Amino acid sequence: MNYHFPLQRKKIRVGDISISYLLKEPIRCDKTVIFIHGFPFNKNMWKYQLEELPEGIRGIAIDVRGHGRSTSGHGYFSIDVFAQDLIAFIAKLGLDGVVLCGISMGGYIALRAHQLTPLLFKGMVLADTNAQADSNEAKIKRFDSIQSVLKYGRRTFAIGFVRNVFSETSLQTRFEEVDLIRSSIRRNEIRSICATLLALASRTDTTESLSTISFPCLIVRGKEDKLMTPAQADNLLDNIKYAELVEIEQSGHLPNLEAPALFNQALWQYLAKLT
Repeated sequence: MNYHFPLQRKKIRVGDISISYLLKEPIRCDKTVIFIHGFPFNKNMWKYQLEELPEGIRGIAIDVRGHGRSTSGHGYFSIDVFAQDLIAFIAKLGLDGVVLCGISMGGYIALRAHQLTPLLFKGMVLADTNAQADSNEAKIKRFDSIQSVLKYGRRTFAIGFVRNVFSETSLQTRFEEVDLIRSSIRRNEIRSICATLLALASRTDTTESLSTISFPCLIVRGKEDKLMTPAQADNLLDNIKYAELVEIEQSGHLPNLEAPALFNQALWQYLAKLT
């Protein structure tokens, strides 16, 4: 049975930034899940998960530095900076035994945060993400995207990006979700989009540390994802000791929005197994 408590919109000062987040607070809390969005989205992409959280689960969806309503602070972005922000946020709220749920860039942040403070977490959901650093070809694509954003602006960038992250089925049927992502992209400042593209291009490879993850992990991949390959999902599955992979049909890079019922089912089953 789900208890539909209202979502609370909150802000908290952490270091040099103000972090905006959504909070779903149950009467009794057994587990805390922190949802971390992908690039260049915001916390609102997790609405279907927060609204349907099972009893006893506290849900928090954050805006990463420079995204949504979180401020940019010093303006120098890296996956390491984002992970440090997350760790400081958890400390500020006095949380422990946190389960991270990160999609795409959110997965990079989750993996780096675990590298930095492995004892802080008790579970991890890695959706449409991977542990490998960008190849030179991928780096150049990001550099080209920066030039395109600077030349043509956010609107053109958003149109192209949406085509890449949704499956063909979703583009034809999930109009509200497509509009949510398109508008999320266009709300970001051009400076933040470009700074984050540089952060993604410069991220470190976390494959070697996957074997140090001591708790069960859930790996989720949209079966029609054009950005994360089956081989990248298998790399996570092969290197994390206690991991299971769920592939979601007719979904691209954002299965939590494209097939929320299936995504939630996999997530709730995973959380129920965690001690």
